[in-house]
Amino acid sequence: LLLIILVTLFLQTDIILAFLEEKGVNLVGAIGILAVGITGLFIGTYIIRRSKSPFAQKLKSFLNGLLDGVLSIFKMKKKWPFILHTLFIWTAYVGMFWVIKHTVTETESLSLSQLLVAFVAGAFAMSTTNGGIGLYPIAVSTALGIYGISSVSGDAFGWIMWIAQTLMVVIFGTISFIVLPLLNRNR
Repeated sequence: LLLIILVTLFLQTDIILAFLEEKGVNLVGAIGILAVGITGLFIGTYIIRRSKSPFAQKLKSFLNGLLDGVLSIFKMKKKWPFILHTLFIWTAYVGMFWVIKHTVTETESLSLSQLLVAFVAGAFAMSTTNGGIGLYPIAVSTALGIYGISSVSGDAFGWIMWIAQTLMVVIFGTISFIVLPLLNRNR
């Protein structure tokens, strides 16, 4: 997701910045807040590393566990198949946007980089709510609105995407729930 966000920001920087300015976001202030936040993160990390308090020790242990989890990919036996499957899954999600753009007349002319903006908005919405219910279509519609897509078409696109993704997870999850115990019976 981080790679997709960076690619999207690179490809659509001008349009995203224009949208933020149109909405009244002070970019200099936002960059200042971001810089203060990053500086605070480094200072906080330094303080936690040096602290001997029980809370700091628990926090340090938790963060080290997260880091170990992220870095465990380098210790896996079959890391390349894992990486390739991960890339395939994310490519399939982006591909769903490309295919479903043809279901709504107004979105047919959108480019891949424009769809990536909606994809990123949807990904953030999905991560902040249970399964993205309700918020996902709104976030996708708002992102598509940057490119002049009407809210009706944007909402339709967002709901079609959400329903397609949810059905895919439910259907393949059910199939996996049934088939995997049969395949793993001998292990």
